[in-house]
Amino acid sequence: MADYVLEVKNVDKVYGQDETEVYALRNLSFSVKRGEFMLIVGSSGSGKSTLLNMIGLLDRPTRGKVIIDGVDTSVLNDNQLSSFRNSKLGFIFQSSNLLSDLTVLENVTLPRKIQGSMQNAVEESKSLLKTVGLESQMHKFGNQISGGQAQRVAITRALVNKPAVVLADEPTGNLDSVSAEATIQLLKSLNRKLYQTFIIVTHDRHQFSEVDKVVTIKDGRIVKEEMEASLI
Repeated sequence: MADYVLEVKNVDKVYGQDETEVYALRNLSFSVKRGEFMLIVGSSGSGKSTLLNMIGLLDRPTRGKVIIDGVDTSVLNDNQLSSFRNSKLGFIFQSSNLLSDLTVLENVTLPRKIQGSMQNAVEESKSLLKTVGLESQMHKFGNQISGGQAQRVAITRALVNKPAVVLADEPTGNLDSVSAEATIQLLKSLNRKLYQTFIIVTHDRHQFSEVDKVVTIKDGRIVKEEMEASLI
């Protein structure tokens, strides 16, 4: 088992070429240990969403490597990349993106269905829903629950494949302050209980209080990297 679940090595992302060349990311390097709760912080246009796309294998770097769970993803073809993404990464977005014609339980099991590994999927999904306090909601449809509950379902869905890393893009952006705080505390609880690595992209560092690591991005560069010892 690798010491680091994620290694970003000298990553550039360049759009255009020659005189129209624009660097969205420039020479980014950092690593994340298994089980860490990490923030990527930056204002709009800083490059944090582009970085999330690189880590999430939704786009490829122009130069550099993204190594996940010991695998250099730069050597994978598109089909391998898609399969690897589904098995190794979980995603939480600002919107829960639940399918309204599926029940809560069906929404959670969907990644397992896509992966083609439904063995024990229903039982494990029910267990996860119980862990996040939604056992009584599992047979309701996706449009019959509150926004805070929907985001809890989205978190559960991100965990169902037992990913190496869960990536969350502004996961509290569409929630009221009470639901946002509950969601943050849930993420931190799951981080400890499941030893689950979380990487959260946010513009609001202070909303998350103490975390293991913070990487701050500005103009496509890392301008600050804080570790746990300096955050407490």
